[in-house]
Amino acid sequence: MDTRRWNQRKTTYASCSEEVTSIEWKAVTMSEEEEDLIFRMYKLVGDRWPLIAGRIPGRTPEVIERYWLMKHGFFFAN
Repeated sequence: MDTRRWNQRKTTYASCSEEVTSIEWKAVTMSEEEEDLIFRMYKLVGDRWPLIAGRIPGRTPEVIERYWLMKHGFFFAN
């Protein structure tokens, strides 16, 4: 068996497991002003999280997206 191919497979599987563990999110809390701004910006620009995060000091695009998905995502609804 070619070792290059085996190493490539191991790399692929490792990256897949990283995605699975990143789904285990902790709850994100936002102030009422931040929630309002995120909602209004989302209506204007859609899911351009870096643009929205640029308007909220101290928040990264990943945190904004995680908040939005946990609050408004269809797959989290009961």
